Amino acid sequence: MFNDIGPLELVTLIVLAVLVFGPDKLPKLIQDATRTIRKIREFSESAKEDIRQELGPEFKDFEFEDLNPKTFIRKQLDNDELGLKEIRNGFDLKKEMAEVTDAVHSRESDSPSSSGSSGSSGGSIDMTKKPESPREERPPYDADAT
Repeated sequence: MFNDIGPLELVTLIVLAVLVFGPDKLPKLIQDATRTIRKIREFSESAKEDIRQELGPEFKDFEFEDLNPKTFIRKQLDNDELGLKEIRNGFDLKKEMAEVTDAVHSRESDSPSSSGSSGSSGGSIDMTKKPESPREERPPYDADAT
């Protein structure tokens, strides 16, 4: 519940509790708090059992944590009926990226030699920058037209 509280923060909270409530009232306050937490836990467990009994025997393995979407999806993906583990294990991202990088580098090294060939060779696209064709002659400048 309090996983992110460090030891220094815990000591600070204890010192503040002693200062605010006093050393005489603090033990009774702690007992009351633990008793209340225990009653809340018992109430929630009995409510869960009542719900399980009302749902019937087909839901005896039902866990309320499964209602969380993240938990539900994780549980379904861990199920091996779909064969997702084999797909996940067969996919190597580093290998795939290396193949893509090699393909890109080989295409770059092939592009200067293939630039002399026609543009429709095997459906490949020539992406080298070509000089623009010279434009047609401009009409003479007319100062009166502006």
